[in-house]
Amino acid sequence: MADPSSYRPKPGQIPDSPGVYKFRDEHRRVIYVGKAKSLRQRLASYFQDVAGLHPRTATMVTTAASVEWTVVSTEVEALQLEYSWIKEFDPRFNVKYRDDKSYPSLAVTLNEEYPRVQVMRGPKKKGVRYFGPYGHAWAIRETVDLMLRVFPVRTCSAGVFKRSAQIGRPCLLGYIGKCSAPCVGRVTPEEHRELAEDFCDFMAGRTGTYLSRLEKEMHIAAEDMEYEKAARLRDDIGALRRAMEKNAVVLADATDADLIAVAEDELEAAVQIFHVRGGRVRGQRGWVTDKVEAVDTAGLVEHALQQLYGEEKGEAVPKEVLVPALPEDTPALNQWLADRRGSQVSLRIPQRGDKKALMETVHRNALQSLALHKTRRASDLTTRSRALEEIAQALELDSAPLRIECFDISHLQGDDVVASMVVFEDGLARKGEYRRFQIKSFEGQDDVRSMHEVVSRRFRRYLQEKLKTGEWEAEDGQAPEEDDGRPKRFAYPPQLIVVDGGQPQVAAAKRALEELGVDDVAVCGLAKRLEEVWLPGEDDPVVLPRTSEGLYLLQRVRDEAHRFAIQYQRNKRGKRLKSGPLDVVPGLGESRKQALIKHFGSVKKLRQATIDQICEVPGIGRKTAETVAAALAQAVPAGPAVNTATGEIIEDETPAPAGASSERGTEQ
Repeated sequence: MADPSSYRPKPGQIPDSPGVYKFRDEHRRVIYVGKAKSLRQRLASYFQDVAGLHPRTATMVTTAASVEWTVVSTEVEALQLEYSWIKEFDPRFNVKYRDDKSYPSLAVTLNEEYPRVQVMRGPKKKGVRYFGPYGHAWAIRETVDLMLRVFPVRTCSAGVFKRSAQIGRPCLLGYIGKCSAPCVGRVTPEEHRELAEDFCDFMAGRTGTYLSRLEKEMHIAAEDMEYEKAARLRDDIGALRRAMEKNAVVLADATDADLIAVAEDELEAAVQIFHVRGGRVRGQRGWVTDKVEAVDTAGLVEHALQQLYGEEKGEAVPKEVLVPALPEDTPALNQWLADRRGSQVSLRIPQRGDKKALMETVHRNALQSLALHKTRRASDLTTRSRALEEIAQALELDSAPLRIECFDISHLQGDDVVASMVVFEDGLARKGEYRRFQIKSFEGQDDVRSMHEVVSRRFRRYLQEKLKTGEWEAEDGQAPEEDDGRPKRFAYPPQLIVVDGGQPQVAAAKRALEELGVDDVAVCGLAKRLEEVWLPGEDDPVVLPRTSEGLYLLQRVRDEAHRFAIQYQRNKRGKRLKSGPLDVVPGLGESRKQALIKHFGSVKKLRQATIDQICEVPGIGRKTAETVAAALAQAVPAGPAVNTATGEIIEDETPAPAGASSERGTEQ
């Protein structure tokens, strides 16, 4: 635990101007990012008597080992820089909202020649129009099913679309009138895009004009005695109204607004957002966060606004944002939101009427979300804490192993030997910190030697990171390098290493640590046969009860490492088996491989080409052409394929993607 006075900057060094500051720990990892109108006043507040600070702030300043800052010209720039740094460094003491699930959205891919309507999750893509998010994917599919009757936009995948175009027949939706079948040319690309844009306009809330137009067309058709057309238009209007009824009117003035409500206690907070478009609730989402920093409701709202609109532009930012409390820097936030939208945005607290009533509904949802989260989390926290305590007690550790790393070796009869490293922190998987290794020091099957190599490489990288920060001095006295605080692959040591295996693998891992002088990391092995826990230098294993939460956690860690290693080994083997003759040409990337195959049509024709003909391919110089010709001349072509029904020899004239093998084998 650091003394804040040990790294406190002198008052005269801190500028009295707007800026963003970073606290770093002893590993140079950024642990907190904040902004201030006056850096001097804000930073001075952290270096008062620790006993007078909020408990969370006191924990942060005693964990930190240094502080630095960046001066900006305006509060809006400070807001933007703070958001960028929080996203980049992922500081542990900043409020970070986490979705309790991945909410689906209705997406229209306007960036394609034939736009497609589909359900999408995850980060938003450029050129795609989104509506939602929705609580359930089935709600999107029900809405789309009703809308396709009126707006028969393509919903099929690229593979289905391509197949229908090849055979000249549309899919089932094309036959029943729920797709305009652009795959077979029933409509032009321009007509199909117009349908997609009408679909987007209707989903965006511009419903009145379109319904009026359909009703007018229905009456005209009836007057002209075109009763079938009039009946179809009547059914279309009914379908659109049923789709609209799924989103009841909540604001009579057809407002576009987002409503944000917060429910909180001393430890956690839940945020609920309702997206209202055209007066109807078009989407809903919720976040939960641990209050790892001293923050009030206004601060939680500010963080929510940053996360909600940090990556959005244009109409994705509504004209109105209704909140329960205004942040301290409301003018800067208003300007930031306006810059992202491209026009004025109103950030305010609803005082009366429908908007205040709807805000109360959103707040009730936030309260329910927080209560549900606490019900789930209480059990999870208790179980994980008990598991870590049981492991610490069984292995006689000084404290619970908050960070556990597990290593596993995988191969297929000695070929494609690889290893995996998985990371669990506080009993939960940290998949972003998983790593995989190729065994480089030898060939063949030797799990013990492989384990020694992998553990050595992992902790050699750890010592290199310590060298950069000056925590460890190399024998040659190499000077530490400057660190930018971004998360490093191997910068943080575990409290416990788990290896998949018994005594030999445990001894190899321990020997690797001793050779590097690492003596503060515990090692154990989990043998699959009897699920015994082996410790270095012990003749007898530690046997945990079958009902032990600690044993269950070790099994999860071991099984995850095994899964990750097998996945990597299979991918590596698959790439090797699918490699073609062009893959061995040095300096020939994927783009130029594809250009060669596209130009000549097949590997066979490329092999028959002269160097001058190969040089005609864009991007291929004479030296590269000579290398390609030499590689293909050395490769032995596969034998001809035979049609087993007729005995006919099938010539290889079909084009194949670069690096892909045919069904009868890879050309070598």
